[in-house]
Amino acid sequence: MWFRNLQIYRLEPGWKMTADQLAEQLTRLPFQPCGSQEPLSRGWIAPVADGPFAHSLGGHWLLTLMVEQRLLPGSVVKQEVAERAELLEAQQGFKPGRKQLKDLRDAVVQELMPRAFTKRRRTSGWIDPKGGWLVIDAASRKGAEPFIEALLKAADSVPVTLLDTANSPAAAMTGWLADGDGPGAFGIDQDCELRAVTDEKSAVRYVRHALDGKDVREHLGGGKQVTKLALTYDDRVSFTLNDKLEVKRLDFLDVVRDSVPDSLDQAERFDADFALMTGELSRLIPALIEALGGLQGGK
Repeated sequence: MWFRNLQIYRLEPGWKMTADQLAEQLTRLPFQPCGSQEPLSRGWIAPVADGPFAHSLGGHWLLTLMVEQRLLPGSVVKQEVAERAELLEAQQGFKPGRKQLKDLRDAVVQELMPRAFTKRRRTSGWIDPKGGWLVIDAASRKGAEPFIEALLKAADSVPVTLLDTANSPAAAMTGWLADGDGPGAFGIDQDCELRAVTDEKSAVRYVRHALDGKDVREHLGGGKQVTKLALTYDDRVSFTLNDKLEVKRLDFLDVVRDSVPDSLDQAERFDADFALMTGELSRLIPALIEALGGLQGGK
């Protein structure tokens, strides 16, 4: 259940809600499989089988959104419409007009939709009421939006705002790389991306490459900024930070994962993993914000 990506949001200070209250409110939008004519369905499920919709452990809450989508490729619809349009043209002696083609397409979609395969995906989110965080395991802001929308739709009040730091990640990462060392307990790894400020298409990427060489310094001296940088925090968690303040390729190192005993059953292992993950992230996120100059406006 380890998160792989972090989309980080702030919860307004003073927000008061218990895990039980939130779990009860999430039942207003439970997951239901797609109906025969529904292309998409989403709703909340229990993170742990037969548990509440907000799994609580040590003051940390875990939520899980389930999304089901019917897979009806546009190419399949297009081909079927084309075949039916040919038949219609032969019958009426002239090519179908725009309205007829639209009606054909609507009919094809209606007929094929119930037979389309479905695909499900889960998106997990961690709420730390004490620290004031909502963290979603999604690779992009767009990928986190369905989670936020479903949360705001089901719950009475969850005041979330995007994380904003005093210093831009790009400027900070460029400074770290120029100095040859990360701030505090952060160390620089061997992956990065540099882009020209005047031409976003001009980019240089390094993968598993030493970043202290002359070529890197020349790119920095030429005005390129770091837009992605691989970092390790306290020799316990590695990740890639980008200029949008997104954490990707998150990996909890063996010193963390190996602390969970092999003797635990599945439920105990789940809780142990969750406790370890939230414990590490509760240290990493504030340290990262501090390295970026703190929260914008000091809030």
